[in-house]
Amino acid sequence: MPAPLPAPPDSASPAPWHILGAGSLGGLWATRLARAGLPVCLLLRDAQRLADYHAAGGLTLEQGDLSRCLRIAAASSAAPGAIRRLLLACKAYDAAPLARRLAPWLAPGAEVLLLQNGLGSQAEVAAALPQARCICVSSTEGAFRRSTFHIVHAGGGDNWLGRLDGGPAPHWLEELERAGIPARWTPQIAERLWRKLAINCAINPLTVLHDCRNGNLQGLAGEVDGLCDELQRLLHGVGQDAAAEGLHAEVWRVVVATAANSSSMHQDVAAGRRSEIAYLLGHASREALRLGLPLPRLQALQSRLQAHLRARGLPAD
Repeated sequence: MPAPLPAPPDSASPAPWHILGAGSLGGLWATRLARAGLPVCLLLRDAQRLADYHAAGGLTLEQGDLSRCLRIAAASSAAPGAIRRLLLACKAYDAAPLARRLAPWLAPGAEVLLLQNGLGSQAEVAAALPQARCICVSSTEGAFRRSTFHIVHAGGGDNWLGRLDGGPAPHWLEELERAGIPARWTPQIAERLWRKLAINCAINPLTVLHDCRNGNLQGLAGEVDGLCDELQRLLHGVGQDAAAEGLHAEVWRVVVATAANSSSMHQDVAAGRRSEIAYLLGHASREALRLGLPLPRLQALQSRLQAHLRARGLPAD
């Protein structure tokens, strides 16, 4: 086990990593941090979920041919104890409600890492937690759950971190490096978030409407390219010129690289779960309306997807 990291100047030991959301990416972070000997506490939904976790014996990380079950400390999110550092790894629509639930437990100056798809939830959490320092995370890593407490690391990638209002990199980036979590600090985190939103808007809704894996979009080139054209216009309109550069090529690179995968939105809808449409297409459409920017393909796609969700009895926002 690696030697413990030097403590921050104002603390006798590294701050524990509280992680709310033991899904694919939250579980991936939790298992790697715990494997490196860093203090981690999973925050689970309720007492029943906590009992299920203990019955499973811990959280399993599968990488290639190797699997390891780690008995990570866990608590109910209803009574987590004092929190100095929190990774909020839940769905975008749950982020603000859960942040408000945890607000009384946050220590002054607590740091909250936001690992959500799309845009909009970050500002909602920041408004709910004015006493905290919110840090946005944009991840390109691949992971999925083989079962409730079994995480499969399906593909490498990067985790870009930064604050929307700028600021220097925190000292604990060294902890992520020690844990094998690829992390880079950027003062342009908005560029990363907008770029990922555009890629998701070009891919995810079409996989839902056509009930297909990502690779099948290669047969819908005209539709994908038309969406990329409009998404580039939107990125330029919101002042994210760097995020717009080479968007077509990047979308097709992702389609090919993840050809056998199902998008997160496709998985959610197929399982009868609420989608994150409000923070992907919804956010893009709201920004286009605010700018007076006509994007007919994007707006038609949103309408088609909303109708599809309603037909399945799922929320359309």
